[in-house]
Amino acid sequence: MAYVITQRCCNDATCIAECPVDCIRPTPDQPEFATAEMLYIDPDTCIDCGACADSCPVQAIFPEDELTESLSRYRDINAEYFQANPLEADFTPIPAELRPPKERGTLRVAIVGAGPSACYAAQELLERGDVEVDMFDRLPTPWGLVRAGVAPDHAGTKIVTDAFAADFRRDNFRFHLNVEVGDHISHDELLAHHHAVIYAVGASTDRRLGIPGEDLPGSHSATEFVSWYNGHPDFADREFDLSTERAVIVGNGNVALDIARILTTDPDQLATTDIADHALEALRHSAIREVVLLGRRSPAEAAYTSPEFLALGYLPDVDVVVDTADLEPGDALKVRLAHEYAERPSTPGNKRIVFRYLASPLAITGYGHVEALEVSRNRLVSSESGPAAEATGETGTLATGLVLRSIGYRGEPVPDLPFDDARGIVPNDQGSVAPGVYVTGWIKRGARGVIGTNKVDAKETVDKIIGDFAAGELKTPINDREALAALVRERQPEVVDRDGWTAIDAAERAAGEAAGRPRVKITTAVDLVRTAGR
Repeated sequence: MAYVITQRCCNDATCIAECPVDCIRPTPDQPEFATAEMLYIDPDTCIDCGACADSCPVQAIFPEDELTESLSRYRDINAEYFQANPLEADFTPIPAELRPPKERGTLRVAIVGAGPSACYAAQELLERGDVEVDMFDRLPTPWGLVRAGVAPDHAGTKIVTDAFAADFRRDNFRFHLNVEVGDHISHDELLAHHHAVIYAVGASTDRRLGIPGEDLPGSHSATEFVSWYNGHPDFADREFDLSTERAVIVGNGNVALDIARILTTDPDQLATTDIADHALEALRHSAIREVVLLGRRSPAEAAYTSPEFLALGYLPDVDVVVDTADLEPGDALKVRLAHEYAERPSTPGNKRIVFRYLASPLAITGYGHVEALEVSRNRLVSSESGPAAEATGETGTLATGLVLRSIGYRGEPVPDLPFDDARGIVPNDQGSVAPGVYVTGWIKRGARGVIGTNKVDAKETVDKIIGDFAAGELKTPINDREALAALVRERQPEVVDRDGWTAIDAAERAAGEAAGRPRVKITTAVDLVRTAGR
């Protein structure tokens, strides 16, 4: 019997280091790791030891005889990967981790941001020896997109924060939440209190469509909508018109699929998740029966991952609809799944998630509010970078009152740091920006990869920091840690420390337990700070 990696795989590669027979691929040193949808276990090599399952931070690995119906296909998905990519006979072992030299004393690092990229960097640092970490975030809560971006019905993915929380109980780690770098404390002041500063600020801006009508009421970014239903304090008061029968999502990445699921899932099922109360109430009164997802190219080039596409087929009372006219033959799993959906009969009364491939938005129209989306039909043509979409001249119109754009994210300039506007990143060399200044995550590499991709990225940045520290290239901090804490509290009396976040977490979990939910989120900054102060 073999173990099987399934849908919620986060790609953080912890399992690879634990596997005694080295049968999990791809590995971080392989080029395909950067774009891998998930990791896979070779069933012919697996010895059924369970070490990978024990180490998985999101509980994505199961013995093959314990797979549920919705996960059973992953037995074949894992095996098919190794049919196409046979396990190598020889493999280069993972190199030993760099550690700060003891003679240089304690390495002190500030991390700006508290999302997964920041947390993986903090974990890497804390595991390397004599290191102190101060983590800053402008929100009163940590975890970034794990809290405010991962869909409420993907509770398993959020388990990764349990590992972060366990590591962050150490005395050499401190939270400084509800503190904005550049306002309450400056970049230069962080450098004065630390050997190094890591910026892990993500990619906070949605890409725009650049079409007429994009700013009409009823047209929104995916970030707005996702943050709203996840209870992000900056978006909790937003309103979305759900009185239309059809919503249109422009884009077909995993975020687009998340939104489609949330809009079509029975609110009674969502009521068992940590979805924000205001969103749950709005969805209970939603009139939406159909969600259309527009993709410029074919299923083979779709940005969503196969696991997320496969999972849609198990949504109760929801049909996944694909037009055979949009499809061509192919062996890729995404293509095979699209053909399977196209062959499924529809069920009267079901809600619908409709995939429109080879389609691009031309204009959003309406008088004072979104009423329709004009769409262009595309064909695929060859280009140097692969298949490209070319307009055929054929157009059509989709009646809708809600359009959500979900076509990717880009980073924003960071004060006092250089910025590559074309790529939306801070230019860097293996995470190094300038002496003592580093980046990790999306602001380092661009908006690509899944949660666990940040672990490998963070390791590279931390290796660079420790190498620079060992070489004597980092300035010794002028002020100590207690001086930093005093300065922060003077500038921001409502700073939320680890005890404050623990109080928020406990209050949300207690409210959730009473309601039969994982947690009931507090969704305003004022209430979060008040709860932190107990």
